[in-house]
Order: sequence, then C-alpha cells, then structure tokens
Amino acid sequence: MGGMSDDIATEPPMRLGILPVTMMQQNCSLLWCTETMRGAFVDAGGDLDRLKAAAKKLGVTIEKLLVTHGHIDHCGGTGILARELGVPIEGPHEADRFWIARLEDDGRNYGIEGQVFEPDRWLVDGDTVTVGNLVLDVYHCPGHTPGHVVFHHAPSKLATVGDVLFKGSIGRTDFPQGNHADLIEAITTKLWPLGGETMFVPGHGEMSSFAHERATNPYVADSVVGR
Repeated sequence: MGGMSDDIATEPPMRLGILPVTMMQQNCSLLWCTETMRGAFVDAGGDLDRLKAAAKKLGVTIEKLLVTHGHIDHCGGTGILARELGVPIEGPHEADRFWIARLEDDGRNYGIEGQVFEPDRWLVDGDTVTVGNLVLDVYHCPGHTPGHVVFHHAPSKLATVGDVLFKGSIGRTDFPQGNHADLIEAITTKLWPLGGETMFVPGHGEMSSFAHERATNPYVADSVVGR
C-alpha cells in the first residue's frame, strides 16, 4: 500500500481552544503540546470548573497558568486555579503588580471572584515560556496596562495578545496607567514584525490576522499610522 503515509495528516505541534469566561466574555485560551498533552491556560479569569472540565475532556494535563495582564476578567481566578491544580503562574510583566494587588476590590466592583496572587515568574520582553515541548516567545506590549505581555508560538504562526489588539479595534487606554502612544508603538513595533500571516487570539471577540488589521483596523492600519 505505497503512499499511505502521505494521506495521514500530521498533528500540529500546538493546539488551542478558546473558552470565553466571566460576564465579560473574556477569551481564556487553552493551549497544549500535542506531543506531550501538557498544556496551559492563558488568562484563566473565571468559570474555573468549566475550564477544568474542558482540559479533562481533551485529555490535557495543565502544567502552568499564563497571564497577559492584571485585569480582573483576565486573571481574577488565576491564583485560585493555581492552588487547586498545584501549578505555577507565569506572567505578566511586573509593571502590572498594581493591577494584581487590587483584584479583590475590582472583583467586588465587577461581580467577578478575584484573589490577589504573586506569580512564580514575572516576565520581561525577550523571555520564553515552555508548555510541554513548545516554546513561546514573550513580548512586553504596554499601553492597555503597563505590564501587558503577548505570547507568540512562531511555528504555529499564532499569538495570544490579550487586550492589546482586537479585530477592528485596540485596547482601551483610559484605565489607570494606560497610555495610548505606548499601545500604538507596541502594536506596530512588536506585533507587526511577527508577520502578516500570524493569527491572533484577542482578549475578547473573534480571531483575526495581523495582515487583516494592518489593512483595515481604524486605529492601527498602515494607512492610519503612516507605515
């Protein structure tokens, strides 16, 4: 039966599922290494029973929790889940310590359970994080919050960008310590060089590609920012 192996689809090194959580429908990502079936949640903001059930159904062993930034809908439940699973937390950048310190107060204000936590590892621009055999690059992209980070898996041409960039929009900068100029600079100098074919998971809403946003996004399209 010559040629049979050519018909068998090769499993990609990384798979990713999107699980909207909390009343804010924040996109928690479950990403995992298909070789080891070890995975991580990115931005486990809430609805923790549903997150644990999803990992169990897929046969994924959660080995760590990753955080893009310190807002309540993105990490209110992260400390709780880390203790339940006995796994470490990596991210965000330490400049978001201000936001993480107020998770319990913000949780009461927004009706989302939030607990303050200390990450096992604060991240900086140029770091890498591992998930199973996967290696993800870390980019510090301030503006929405001062310590926001983005995770990029180059072989998959996929980025998890939190609230830096959305399909057709960008992150708000009117929160404390937000900075619009910093956000535009982060998008154009950190994200665009990753390649137009790169797909991204935003913190809310649908996925898109960097090429699509460079062509159509009213805030950061090349025609708007003069690139």
